[in-house]
Amino acid sequence: MSDAALGSLTGLEPCPVWDCFDAIRRVPRPSKREEKIAAYVRSWAAERRFEVRADTAGNLVVVVPAPAGRENAPTVVLQAHLDMVCEKNADVEHDFDNDPIAVDVDGDWVRARGTTLGADNGIGVAAAMAAAIDPDVERGPLELLFTLDEETGLNGAAVLDPSIVQGRILINLDTEVDWAILIGCAGAGGVGVTLDLERTSAAPGTEPAELFVSGLRGGHSGVDIHHNRGNAIKIAARVLTEAVERGVDFDLLAFDGGSKANAIPREAWAQLGLTPAAKSAFEEALADLRPELEADFGGVDPNLRVELRPPREVCEWSPLIAVDRDRLLRFVSAAPHGVLTMAREVEGLVETSNNVAVAKTTRETASVELSFRSSVNPALASTAQSLRSLAHLAGGEVATTRGYPGWKPEPDAPLVKQTAAVYERVFGKEARVLAVHAGIECGLLAEKVPGLSAVSIGPEICDPHSPSERVRISSVQKFYRFLGELLAELAES
Repeated sequence: MSDAALGSLTGLEPCPVWDCFDAIRRVPRPSKREEKIAAYVRSWAAERRFEVRADTAGNLVVVVPAPAGRENAPTVVLQAHLDMVCEKNADVEHDFDNDPIAVDVDGDWVRARGTTLGADNGIGVAAAMAAAIDPDVERGPLELLFTLDEETGLNGAAVLDPSIVQGRILINLDTEVDWAILIGCAGAGGVGVTLDLERTSAAPGTEPAELFVSGLRGGHSGVDIHHNRGNAIKIAARVLTEAVERGVDFDLLAFDGGSKANAIPREAWAQLGLTPAAKSAFEEALADLRPELEADFGGVDPNLRVELRPPREVCEWSPLIAVDRDRLLRFVSAAPHGVLTMAREVEGLVETSNNVAVAKTTRETASVELSFRSSVNPALASTAQSLRSLAHLAGGEVATTRGYPGWKPEPDAPLVKQTAAVYERVFGKEARVLAVHAGIECGLLAEKVPGLSAVSIGPEICDPHSPSERVRISSVQKFYRFLGELLAELAES
């Protein structure tokens, strides 16, 4: 793909950050397949004669010496993750294993063309690299800690070899607002449910059709869960269950939606078999349900589309027996999605939530992936138990996936107070110091590296984990200025 086709970031300020991000977005880096971006980091470091330390999992530390006169300053660890969530719109052709990300500058925003942008956490990686080579940044010695496979469960941080990290002051660069300093986050876990399926012969006179749910905003299952955006899997199950309850006799051949545990599903589809009479009854049920869906989601998802259409590809499987059809649909309908509880101690903070993340059918089984979060570790256990119980009631087999702990806030820690003071001095107003309902690697890293103190900062990134992802240019300027001032302050410590 030519440079013109990829779009240009030339001329954006601060140039050191955007130049680094421009290189990063050209290197494929899906979660669990970060070999190319890791090789790029090694090459970038070698060109500048920076030492690289690596553990057996592939996590990297780039060792950046201090400028002359700052050798005795404390080492600061700038930390970001190398992988990105790979989501695209259904009508977009993109190979995340090989293709660079095409971008557009839209006023004060940079966005991708129908795919995720990878600003989460590519801007953090770029800012760390920029701080290491920018002569205008006053700093002491740095360690750039780049972890792998963050987006599917903080897996790189979970297996980090702490011996490759020497610094004990860590600035995580994975926050998605520029007005806050993060000092805590939720933990997470997952439950995978598998239902065995039995199939039967198609009813006479049926014709193939597809129920397709699209146009939703989706987003991050932690950061955006409180916005009550539509979940395509839940909406599809709602429509199909309504048809069942009305006595519409339809065949269900396949039911699929979502693609990532940490992304709110934007699209879902069901392959159906309908007689002419059943099709008419189904369309009537859908017409009656549309005003309810618009009332539920019109304010947050105005582009929601639910349509019965000819299938893009005709499914060759025979339909499910009615009992298994209804068992699958009722389980998905009953599975909770969204905010479960709000924090009692912190106003406005989601405490516990669940995301009905992925649904997939094969000829023999249906699987549903449920991803939950909580800032209270006992709530993680109780939520997992509730979801397992629901799955067992549906006759499903259950697998609980390994989660990660939350990051306990320490508002009186010296690093937190120093970071907040720098923010107030630079911007003339008080920073909000808070915890978030998303996974940040600081909790795991603090467990791994004894004596580590951490904060998390970043620029404004909207709708991460979806093709609507975008980063505000002026916010990157603010974030990088803040990072530079904080590094200068720490170098004087």
